[in-house]
Amino acid sequence: MNRNTANHHARLPEWIAKEKITLAGLHAMKRGLRESQLYTVCEEARCPNRLQCFTQGTATFLLLGDNCTRNCSFCSINHGIPLQPNPNEPSEIATRVVSMGIKYVVLTSVTRDDLPDGGATHFATTICAIKEIGAKVEVLVPDFQGNLEAVARVVSAQPVVFNHNLETIPSLYAKIRPGADYDRSLAVLAEAKRIGNCLFGSSFRTKSGLMLGFGETDEQLLAVFQDLAKADTDILTLGQYLRPTRKQLPVHKYIHPDRFLELANLAQEQGIKKVYAGSFVRSSFNAGVIDEEISNRK
Repeated sequence: MNRNTANHHARLPEWIAKEKITLAGLHAMKRGLRESQLYTVCEEARCPNRLQCFTQGTATFLLLGDNCTRNCSFCSINHGIPLQPNPNEPSEIATRVVSMGIKYVVLTSVTRDDLPDGGATHFATTICAIKEIGAKVEVLVPDFQGNLEAVARVVSAQPVVFNHNLETIPSLYAKIRPGADYDRSLAVLAEAKRIGNCLFGSSFRTKSGLMLGFGETDEQLLAVFQDLAKADTDILTLGQYLRPTRKQLPVHKYIHPDRFLELANLAQEQGIKKVYAGSFVRSSFNAGVIDEEISNRK
């Protein structure tokens, strides 16, 4: 191992240490998901919060299988030829939500560029199935290749939050998100907000997220914050990129917690209503808590 490689796997800074918890709840949760043949992004993407979320009985369900048609360099989800959508998946997820007692569900998916609408109809059907059993639904969607009719289909199903992550700054897209386009992603967020406001008013919220630690500068982040504010984005999450496995990009820099707070303030100064920032903040982490917090302020 050369010196550069050794640096990539050096000891994590002290503020990245995670609290130890019992694994009993985690194993019970995973057994239930396996029995239902359902996937969670928590496991597939090796989220650092998955132990905490699973032991609290919550999860972000991954729709449309576990093979993605894109191959982003930061992500550990499988890349390959996906299977056809499972028509029973919406009802199966609703059944699992009932058995787990979940009141706030987050739905996301692999990117399915092979489908005419990118999976939007499947999202909408699943949203409706879950709402029928009385739970709230937040979605974290891919860009649907810029298909705004697909965006409208998802928004019309009335999730309480429509989330699409920009993930990083425009100049890093070719390296971090090949196959994606920064302006296209902004257009998805802006169109979702426009339609949601027309149909549902202020109860409909849009959300996006960025990972930090790829080498972005403060000036570049400021420009992204301004773009998100122009798109009338309600919520922004800022988290530390943590390398899932050695196959993904190494971390360029670990951001100190104090700096996360400074960046959160900067984003809010640009007009984003609520910003959650920290080393382990992820787009769907504590989503139900955030919804309740925002709803109680109205």
